[in-house]
Amino acid sequence: MQAKLPETSLSCFHREVPVLRLNICFRGKRCGPVPAPTFSCACGMPPAPGVRRETEESAGPTASAPGALGPRHQPALGPSQLPACDGPAATAERILQPRREPRAGRRGGVAGAGRGAPGCGTAAATVRELLQDECYSDFLNEDFDVKTYTSQSIHQAVIAEQLAKLAQGISQLDKELHLQVVARHEDLLAQATGIESLEGVLQMMQTRIGALQGAVDRMKAKIIEPYNKIVARTAQLARLQVACDLLRRIIRILYLSKRLQGQLQGGSREITKAAQSLNELDYLSQGIDLSGIEVIENDLLFIARARLEVENQAKRLLEQGVETQNPTQVGTALQVFHNLGTLKDTITSVVDGYCAAVEENISSALDIKVLTQPSQSAVRGGPGRSTMPTPGNTAAFRASLWTNLEKLVDNIYTVCGQVHHLQKILAKKRDPVSHICFIEEIVKDGQSEILYTFWNSVTQALSSQFHTATNSSMFLKQAFEGEYPKLLRLYNDLWKRLQQYSQSIQGTFNSSGTTDLYADVQYMEDDTQDGFLPKKPDYDPEKALKDSLQPYEAAYLSKSLSRLFDPINLVFPPGGRNPPSADELEGIIKTITSELNVAAVDANLTLAVSKNVAKTIQLYGVKSEQLLSTQGDASQVIGPLTEGQRRNVAVVNSLYKLHQSVTKVVSSQSSFPPAAEQTIISALKGIHALMGSAVQPLLTSVGDAVEAIIITMHQEDFSGSLPSSGKPDVPCSLYMT
Repeated sequence: MQAKLPETSLSCFHREVPVLRLNICFRGKRCGPVPAPTFSCACGMPPAPGVRRETEESAGPTASAPGALGPRHQPALGPSQLPACDGPAATAERILQPRREPRAGRRGGVAGAGRGAPGCGTAAATVRELLQDECYSDFLNEDFDVKTYTSQSIHQAVIAEQLAKLAQGISQLDKELHLQVVARHEDLLAQATGIESLEGVLQMMQTRIGALQGAVDRMKAKIIEPYNKIVARTAQLARLQVACDLLRRIIRILYLSKRLQGQLQGGSREITKAAQSLNELDYLSQGIDLSGIEVIENDLLFIARARLEVENQAKRLLEQGVETQNPTQVGTALQVFHNLGTLKDTITSVVDGYCAAVEENISSALDIKVLTQPSQSAVRGGPGRSTMPTPGNTAAFRASLWTNLEKLVDNIYTVCGQVHHLQKILAKKRDPVSHICFIEEIVKDGQSEILYTFWNSVTQALSSQFHTATNSSMFLKQAFEGEYPKLLRLYNDLWKRLQQYSQSIQGTFNSSGTTDLYADVQYMEDDTQDGFLPKKPDYDPEKALKDSLQPYEAAYLSKSLSRLFDPINLVFPPGGRNPPSADELEGIIKTITSELNVAAVDANLTLAVSKNVAKTIQLYGVKSEQLLSTQGDASQVIGPLTEGQRRNVAVVNSLYKLHQSVTKVVSSQSSFPPAAEQTIISALKGIHALMGSAVQPLLTSVGDAVEAIIITMHQEDFSGSLPSSGKPDVPCSLYMT
C-alpha cells in the first residue's frame, strides 16, 4: 500500500479513505424503528460482521495490495451474547468500551499495521513539521478568516506557489487521516456494533420509565383529592378558630368597656380598677387588627380617651402626693401606673423631669445677665457690650449672687425630699395581686435606684454649670474663689438638711401610714437606714456634692497662704536686723486667727488652712533664724550685753510670744479637728526647738564660766587672821553674785 500511495492522485486518495456512516436513532416516545447501522468503505476494507455495506464498489489496487487488511475480524458480540451486568448503565458502559484483542491473535491485520507503522511515524513527524511551518500557522488560530487569508496571500506571494504549498499540506494531512483510520478501524467498527446493543438497553429503560410514570400518575390521582380536602378543611378550621378568638375578644372588650364606664364615674376611688381594666383591654388588642369592626368602633374610641384621662389623673395625683408628701396619693398613683404597665417609664420620666428642673434652676441662678440686671426694666446692653457689674454695684452683684445660691440650695433640698419620698413609697408598696415590690420593677434590669440617679445627675449638673459660669464670667470666679468658705457653708448646710430631713421624714412616714393604703405593704429591713446614702460602697454622696468646688478650694487656699505670708514678709524686710515689734506680731496672730475662724465651717477646709498656718509658722521661724547672731560676742559672759546678744534675746522673746499666741488661738477653737491641731503643734515644736538653739551657745558659755570660777575657789588662802574690827573689807565673798 505504501508503494501505491505516491501514484494515487489526491481525488483517488480521498476515495480510498474509509467512510464510516452510522445511522443511529435513540428510541424515544416519538422515534420509530431504528434501522441497523450502515457501513460503507471505499478502500476495500471489509466491514465487521453484523454491519451491512451501503454500496459495493470494485476492488482497486489498494484492495488487492499485499497486506491490505486481509485477515478476518472476530465478530462482535450481539446483544444476546453480552455478559450479564448490574444494570442498563453498566451494560451501556461496557458496550461503548473499545475491544482490544491480543497481538498474537491478529495475523494479517496486525502484520499490515506493523508494516504501516514506519509510515505512521514518518507521517507524524511530517505533520509536526507542517504545524511548525509559518505558512500553515494561520490555520491554527481560532479567529481564522478565509477571506482575510486569501486577500493577504494574493498580495504577498505568487498564487501558483501558494496553491502548491497548500496542496502539499492537504496531501500530508490526508495521508495522516488515512493511516489513523486504517490503524483503528477495528475499534471504530466495535463501537458501531455496540450501539445496537445500547439501543436495546435504552429501549428497556424507556419502557420501565414509562411504567414508573404511569404508577406515579395513578398514585397522584388517588392522593390529590384527599389532599385537597385536607387543605380545605385545615383552612376552614383555622378561619373558624380566628373567628372564634376574635368573637371572644369582642365580647370581652364590650364587657370591659361597659365596666370601665362605671369605674370612671367612681372618680379617684376606682382609678386603680379602671387602670386594671385598661391594661386588660390593651392585652386584648395586642396582636390583632380590630379596625373596621363596627360593633366595637365606639368602644375603642372610648377606651383611648379613657386611657388618656386615667394617665393624666394619675400624673396629677402623683405630683400632688409628692409635693405634699402624701403617701396615700403617691401609692395610689403608683398602683395606677403599675396596672397600666407603665410604672418604670413613668418613674424614669418623673426623675428626668426633676433633674432637668434642677439643672435649669442652677443655670438661672448663675446667669450673669440675671445677676447684673435684676429688674425687668433695666436697659439692655447694645451688641458687643459685655455683661459685667459696674464698680459701684459689685456689692449688689454679690448679694444677688448669694441670694440666688441660697434659693438654689432650698430648691435642691425640696426636690431631693420629693425624690426620697417617692423612692420610699416604691420600696414599700407591693402589688396586691402579684405581691411584687414596685422598686423591684424599677431596678430589675440593672438600673440604679432613682435617688442615686437623681443625686448623681444633680452633682454633675452643679459641676458643669459652675465650670461654665466661671469660665464665662470673671466676677463669678472671683466671688467663688474669694468667698469660698461661704459657698462651702451653703453646701454643708444643704447636706446637713438633707440628712436631718431624711431621718425626720423616715420617722413621720413610719408613724403616719394609713391602714387602707398600707394593708398590702411590707416594710423593708433597712427602714432605719439613711435614704440619701445610696447602697454603693464605693460612692460617697457628700464627696460627690463637694467635688464641684475643688477648683475654687485650690484658689482660695492659694490666696489664704498669700494672706498669711504677706504680714511676715512685711515685718521681715530684706536687710532688716530687728525682730517684729509687739504690734506687728499681734497683726500676724490676728491674720492666723481670722483664717482659722473663716475655715471653721468645714473640717477639711480647717485642715487645709491649718497646713497653711503651719507653713506660716515655719516661715516665721526661718526669718527669725536669719536674725540670730552666731558670732563670738553673742556667747560672751564677761562684759555687758552685746548688740548681738540683745538681738538674740529679742528674737527669742518674739518666738516665745508667737508660740504662746498660736497655742492660745488653737485652744480657743470650739470644734478644731485633731488632725489640724496636730499639724499646728508640730510647727510650734519647730519654734520651740529654734528658741532652744538660739540661747544654747550663751547658756553653754555661762556654764563654762561658772565652772572656771568654782575651780578658782580652791586656790584662795583662807588661813589668814580676821580683821581686828571684825568687819570684812567687802560685804560678801567675791564669788557671790
